[in-house]
Amino acid sequence: MKPSPVILVVLGVSALVLVALVQLSEILLPFVLGFTLAYFLDPLADRLERAGLPRLVATNVITFAFGFAVLAGLVLGLPALAAELGGMVERIPVYTQRLEGWMAGNSVLSDYPDAVNAGIEAVRGSVRSFAGDILLTGLSVLNVLALIIITPVVAVYMLNDWDRMVDQLDRLLPKTHGPQVRQLATQIDEILAGFVRGQITVCFLLAVFYATGLSVVGLDAGIVVGVTAGLTSFIPYVGAVFGVALGLAMALGQFGVDYVVLAQIAGVFVLGQFLEGNVLTPRLVGDRVRLHPVWIIFALLAMGNLFGFIGLLLAIPVAAAAGVLVRFAITIYMREYVEGSGEG
Repeated sequence: MKPSPVILVVLGVSALVLVALVQLSEILLPFVLGFTLAYFLDPLADRLERAGLPRLVATNVITFAFGFAVLAGLVLGLPALAAELGGMVERIPVYTQRLEGWMAGNSVLSDYPDAVNAGIEAVRGSVRSFAGDILLTGLSVLNVLALIIITPVVAVYMLNDWDRMVDQLDRLLPKTHGPQVRQLATQIDEILAGFVRGQITVCFLLAVFYATGLSVVGLDAGIVVGVTAGLTSFIPYVGAVFGVALGLAMALGQFGVDYVVLAQIAGVFVLGQFLEGNVLTPRLVGDRVRLHPVWIIFALLAMGNLFGFIGLLLAIPVAAAAGVLVRFAITIYMREYVEGSGEG
């Protein structure tokens, strides 16, 4: 059976995209972020257009408003976050010594000296790894500056030309398969937009909740721990588990074995998970987003392993598209082979 030209074109474009991701991964980040910003800001630009603003004016208004919001957030939040992070780095050696002393003097752990030594080495290794990450971040200032400069430029151009690009792609669709492709693209867009926009809001609210709760408890670097746990909550359960582990480790170093404080820190994350599962996610993400948590975790790990940070950014779109295409293929299979064979 000879494959159709459409299938050949799709396979060829997919192969080119994979090659580009592998070969150009080091320079693609600003372009991927710019494209992502344009994608999520396009509905707002469309609303401003329907209100009577030209596309260029709408793009400029959104760009300045978004840039001002980001700048205000950095000015108001970055100094506090930097102060917390600096204090955390300074206190880590002291906390490490306290943890080592607690592990060595614990009556239960003393019966397992090999496990204690392994734990101490793990703590020291984590500290060295953390210090290495900080040093690496300091050495990548030029990359950060390039990211800050290039990403807004790409976002502005993409946002201004978004509708024209969509129209051009729509014209390239073959007449025989055009309706199906448009239907699949619409489903992917609905799932992707619903999940990512809703999940970003959930992660932001969780970051605020965790940071506030840990600060009220009195944990040093509670803002850093809370914001990190909240922002990593887009990976199901990982943000909360990471936050609990880091928060309890920091509390042991700061307060020692204080079960009241440890219970309060654990309670912050338990309450956060309750709010996420019963209030935030049902209201902001909803059941219309058909992405299973296991599928999301697999997509993030697989894409991150294959393509690094760029892969993490593309994991959710790829998972959404793959889910829609698999469901479409199953529908075709059921109609052509299962239900059809029953009729015969």
